[in-house]
Amino acid sequence: MSKQKWDSNNIPNQEGKVVIITGATSGLGKEATKVLAGNNATVIMAVRNTKKATVVIQAIKKTFPNVKIEIKLLELNCLKSIQAFADGIKTSYNRLDILINNAGVMACPFSKTKDNFEIQMGVNHFGHFALTGHLMPLLKKTKSSRIVVTSSVAHRQGDINFDDINWENRNYKTGKAYGDSKLANLYFAYELARKLKNKENAPMVTVSHPGWTKTELDRHSGLFQFLGNIVAQTVEMGTLPTLRAAIDENAKSGDYYGPTKLFELRGHPFIVKSNKLSHNELNAERLWDLSEKMTGVQY
Repeated sequence: MSKQKWDSNNIPNQEGKVVIITGATSGLGKEATKVLAGNNATVIMAVRNTKKATVVIQAIKKTFPNVKIEIKLLELNCLKSIQAFADGIKTSYNRLDILINNAGVMACPFSKTKDNFEIQMGVNHFGHFALTGHLMPLLKKTKSSRIVVTSSVAHRQGDINFDDINWENRNYKTGKAYGDSKLANLYFAYELARKLKNKENAPMVTVSHPGWTKTELDRHSGLFQFLGNIVAQTVEMGTLPTLRAAIDENAKSGDYYGPTKLFELRGHPFIVKSNKLSHNELNAERLWDLSEKMTGVQY
């Protein structure tokens, strides 16, 4: 593939397109909102803090006064909230061009979601699994729609214990739990791409990871915050893999975008390879069946 350095200047006019971005009040989601709305897309900020979202829109309008951005409440730690959000979208909109599953939690203390899932797997995977399932009819209805799943280089530390996915019988290791959730993102994306293959009007499924980008995601770890000040790239650079996964006309279902420099921690976005374990189809199928059972969302 081309070695051209892809950036936001490669994004064509998005007039008429409807985009949902989860976790849009900070970091990658905030930047993606600014860039896509600035290119005339209608962006729905799917967020748990609507006041913070209002401040983000006010800041964006200083650069792009005429942006079309809507705020919708979404709590990914609550299946009822996810269904209510999706029902509202399907009532208000007749199309959905791009769903960017961006929101996430990282390296936080042990806790559970409102549905009793371990918090990192619950928000990062189960929440987005349910959301995507609820929105699938609208995505299928929209020609050339796309789903972007956000993973991380931390997937390499993942190795999901399917018999104890909610960490009820083990000592909790927050870094390992995060790695598991990011591996789950890849299992989900690759399995969804397989299930939609050769289906008429099926959305494309792509994956991205931001390398090491300075965001609020590292707020639970003093070490990550310290190292991030030295190694991490800007949020503008870190968001490029997400944007390329969402926009690149040459993308194919199952493509995984990330930076390529310094062990994939920095640089412009290209197609990269996830680890061998992430391509284990038996594990992906097992996680899929478990996800449908635990969330009650059938695709």
